[in-house]
Amino acid sequence: MDSKKLFNKFNNKFIFFDGAMGTMLQKSGLQPGELPEILNVTHAEIIRKIHRKYLEAGADIIISNTFGANELKYNSSDYTIEDVITAGVKIAKEEAACKGKLVALDLGPIGQVMEPTGNLGFETAYRLFKNQVIIGEKAGADLILIETMSDLYEAKAAVLAAKENTSLPIFCTMTFQQDGRTLMGTDPKTMVVTLEGLGVDALGVNCSLGPAELQVIVDEILEYSSLPVLVQPNAGLPRYDGENTIYDITPEKFSENMAIMAKKGVRILGGCCGTDARFIKNMVESLKEIQPVDIKEKNYTAVCSPTNTVILGEGIKIVGERINPTGRQVYKKQLKEGRVNYIEKEAIAQKEEGAHIVGLNVGLPEIDEVKIMKKAVKAIQRSVQLPVNIDSANPGVLEAGARIYNGKPMINSVNGRKNIMEKVFPIVKKYGGCIVALTIDENGIPDSAEGRVKVAEKIIKTAASYGINKKDIIVDCLTLTASAQQKEVMETVKAIRLIKEKFGVKTILGVSNISYGLPRRCILNRTFLAVALQAGLDIPIINTQDRGVKEIISAFEVLANIDKEGKSYISKYGNKNNVLPEGGEKNKVENKIQNKKDLKLAIMDGVKDQAVELTSELLKSRRAEEIVNQYIIPALDEVGKLYESQDIFLPQLIQSAETVKKSFEIIKKKILDNGEKNIEKGNIVLATVKGDIHDIGKNIVKVLLENYGFNVIDLGRDVDIEKIVDTVRKNDIKLVGLSALMTTTVINMKKTIEALRENELHCKVVVGGAVLNQNYADMIGADYYAKDAREAVKIADRIFSVPSGS
Repeated sequence: MDSKKLFNKFNNKFIFFDGAMGTMLQKSGLQPGELPEILNVTHAEIIRKIHRKYLEAGADIIISNTFGANELKYNSSDYTIEDVITAGVKIAKEEAACKGKLVALDLGPIGQVMEPTGNLGFETAYRLFKNQVIIGEKAGADLILIETMSDLYEAKAAVLAAKENTSLPIFCTMTFQQDGRTLMGTDPKTMVVTLEGLGVDALGVNCSLGPAELQVIVDEILEYSSLPVLVQPNAGLPRYDGENTIYDITPEKFSENMAIMAKKGVRILGGCCGTDARFIKNMVESLKEIQPVDIKEKNYTAVCSPTNTVILGEGIKIVGERINPTGRQVYKKQLKEGRVNYIEKEAIAQKEEGAHIVGLNVGLPEIDEVKIMKKAVKAIQRSVQLPVNIDSANPGVLEAGARIYNGKPMINSVNGRKNIMEKVFPIVKKYGGCIVALTIDENGIPDSAEGRVKVAEKIIKTAASYGINKKDIIVDCLTLTASAQQKEVMETVKAIRLIKEKFGVKTILGVSNISYGLPRRCILNRTFLAVALQAGLDIPIINTQDRGVKEIISAFEVLANIDKEGKSYISKYGNKNNVLPEGGEKNKVENKIQNKKDLKLAIMDGVKDQAVELTSELLKSRRAEEIVNQYIIPALDEVGKLYESQDIFLPQLIQSAETVKKSFEIIKKKILDNGEKNIEKGNIVLATVKGDIHDIGKNIVKVLLENYGFNVIDLGRDVDIEKIVDTVRKNDIKLVGLSALMTTTVINMKKTIEALRENELHCKVVVGGAVLNQNYADMIGADYYAKDAREAVKIADRIFSVPSGS
């Protein structure tokens, strides 16, 4: 069944998913720590009855019991993933077929942290998902549901695995925290931009929060999505009564909120943790008198990183031009050596200089451009949160960059040549980028504006035949040099105006080309930019060190009524102390990036190689303890503040922490060589409690604690209480961190704390996990509750009396 047939089946009706499999399994006697998917083979009747209850409640699509069925979890099991997935889909299929209903193959997160934050590689994740979807389609699944994703990169791996290896419709949902972002920092708008670009058939949100708490997140999804929206909330927020986990809303209250969402435009509805057949039945009944809202195409052009979306056309957006080997000998040398230091530093510099998008070109004939493009994309995405303009004349390089990219990139470029369009448009369609379209074809660059309009029209029409919406096309009318083609300069400007009027697409232009070969280039660049902006240029590619160019953009946005009430202009230039002399901004940024004493900045930006270099230099004149207290700790404190204010997110926090780890390695070696006392903050035990097999959160906490200078004894997951007690006793531990993700294992967290107390081990206990909150922590006797990894570090700092500004 393809997506068209699937949605035609429901015509103008709501589609109802089922509720929580885990909740129903717990009621059926699932034991803590037991792999639920194995029941497909060992206790098929239990699974069959659960599906039957949901179908009787009115579910149109039931979800197979395969959420965690990946090779990493079943590599030591008596049953293979082929056993559990095949059985899970067939059980659901047999029950659904009786009622003319459908089955969704359920894919949950793999359970490891994706690179660059963790060690799970993109292609490894892709392979794991690939195996699952092939087995699921063969077993008879009607569609694929990728759900409970907190990492956009992992969601992309799953979507590509499904697209490339099955013919099934793909639904994808992510899980958001109360701050409106996923664990890895993705906001709803960015999720929509990326998943819609990747070509999923429906998207939305599930888990983590109740329907009332999800309303604001759903509003943002509906604002940007042109696809059917799927929502599967929890049954409210969980609380612990001392023995059991209780969700705080009734089926009636749940249904009231789902009805509100339906009236706003949600078309596909179901339940997650805490919901059972009563919730689904009540929801189906409550929506009987409500008519679904028509889905409307949202006409915005956007590119994004995993945490930052840039809407093109909302103000003038700048693309930085300096990560290009043309005329840059240092960069060329590094590309030949396979190094990306220049790229990292330039990306950071351009961010500081006000770029909205980082341009990336690694084109040298003597290098493996595909290999270097992959490495370069990863380097930029480690360093900054800006979207990337992937630029190459080689379609294979464009595909390599687009595949490994996390988010929705700008892809530069296609042109009007038939053979180029045939190679590039499938890449754009598959990976969901915005494509830069150059107005050149087999006949070269047209002399006239009208000729360039014809080329643009050909490109737009051909793109449509590949299913590419014109909102994802950005036309480049091509800047020719005034020194050689003076009479055609204004034809470029005229072409911008005509193309904007005729097609309504966004436009881009490399501004600096205009002045090549002429003196005082900045005068020509700035004047040409002003003229092009008046003609309708949306996205100038410029040297972000040119303060005058950016001043022209700021002034234009005031005069064109883009910068309402001149607020941005006044903020930038209202204080005369903020006005720099000519070239001052370049010097300011260069000093900030290249200052040989600024280890703190290198840590904050997460530039590992620079941190190693600066640490080694500082150790020639300063004591290790002095470097830690004056550079490393202040940098980490500042990064922590940025994280808490949502100026950066978990990947950037961990990147900075990993950079500190490199500095510590240099410092520790120096200490050992000199025979000095080692700088180490203390020992901490971490464990996921007995019965709980999830450890992604614990692993993130471990990374941060280690990189903040603590020695972590990681006992793993599903850890016996006795093992935790013995480890604390033998190592004289001051702090124990306990993690639990499942509501059924909180009781073991309580038992572990009681065992530590009974054995008179005077350690502090901090607890965390998705199902926990401060009330839980208090009820089970914990000393501290950490809502996230950063909070765990702050608690550890207090306990070990490490000076900190946090």
